[in-house]
Amino acid sequence: MSPVSAPTAPGKLNEPVQPQAMVGYLGELDAWTAARRSELAALDAEILGRRLTALTPDMQLSLALWQAVKSRYDLLLVTWDSGRVGPAECARLSSLIWGRLDTGAAPSAQLAGMAVSLPEACRLSDALVAQLRQKLNLDPNAEQLARRLRDLRAQLERIREQIRIEPPASADAARVQVEQLAARTSELEAKRERGGDIGGLLGPLEIDAARYERDLIVGGAQRRENRDALARARELSDDLTAREQALRQLVANTVAAVSPAPKYAVPDLAALGPVPNTRAAIDAYLSRLGQVARAMQVVQDAYSAALTERDALAALVPALRAKAEALGQASDPDFVALTETAERLLARRPAPMAVVRQLLPAAQALLDALAEGSTR
Repeated sequence: MSPVSAPTAPGKLNEPVQPQAMVGYLGELDAWTAARRSELAALDAEILGRRLTALTPDMQLSLALWQAVKSRYDLLLVTWDSGRVGPAECARLSSLIWGRLDTGAAPSAQLAGMAVSLPEACRLSDALVAQLRQKLNLDPNAEQLARRLRDLRAQLERIREQIRIEPPASADAARVQVEQLAARTSELEAKRERGGDIGGLLGPLEIDAARYERDLIVGGAQRRENRDALARARELSDDLTAREQALRQLVANTVAAVSPAPKYAVPDLAALGPVPNTRAAIDAYLSRLGQVARAMQVVQDAYSAALTERDALAALVPALRAKAEALGQASDPDFVALTETAERLLARRPAPMAVVRQLLPAAQALLDALAEGSTR
């Protein structure tokens, strides 16, 4: 059963109530007393069933309060007389509402002699019932609070697991932080067991725990990214170091094989210095490694192209001879002189590529002319 709250009483002490306000108040008070009696019956049955004798005094006080309120309500009804009231009756109604309840003969020692008005007795009853519900774990919000506390405990365990992968430099501080969160959680659990209200305290704790877990996760992810970036930098540096040596050999081979050779310098990776260990410096280092890699590709393309051209021209000599043989012009002295000269020049170290580029096209043109003349 959902808890009910005491109605707002009309008027004030020594001031006659207004009949219109009294009508609504009596209806609300009637509903409140009926609902409260049902609540108390259910709570009493729960206490008896679970043999919670420690809660018996609170239950007795709640029942005594209800009885005092019910007695005063009955007097209000008699005085109200279905609305047949004048100024004197309205003044009496105000005194019955705001005057002291008759608690001298109350069965509860706690209530006996207590100077409370009807509205104060109703609010006191609300507070006592709420406390009993919390102690019995019957508050409508109790299940939600218990679930939130369980979730918080589970979150703290996740945080502890996350701390295990923290670096030694920050692990101790992280453990202190999580223990502080755990202590706050334990305090709230203890307060809840004592019947205290933790609704306003639980939210900020959940926010703090969530924020700290997020910070740990983000920190761990950043460290992994830093490690990955460092690994990429080292791997790329090692690859470019090996590539630099290979390029230097390629340049040496090309300069020895052809003339003129391309004039590109092989980037010196050592000029970048050692691989740094901070993220900003690693990112800058990776950027410079990328520039070095692109420069190395330019060098490789240029020098490889020079060797490829030399090899292609060398392969063209036997191809032209085979074509001349097929045309019956293989013994032509000028064709033979051109191809033999080109072959000798290609065999030189370095080969004069500018001359060879002229000789072999000339041999090709001569062979085409000889073939055309033989068909006339």
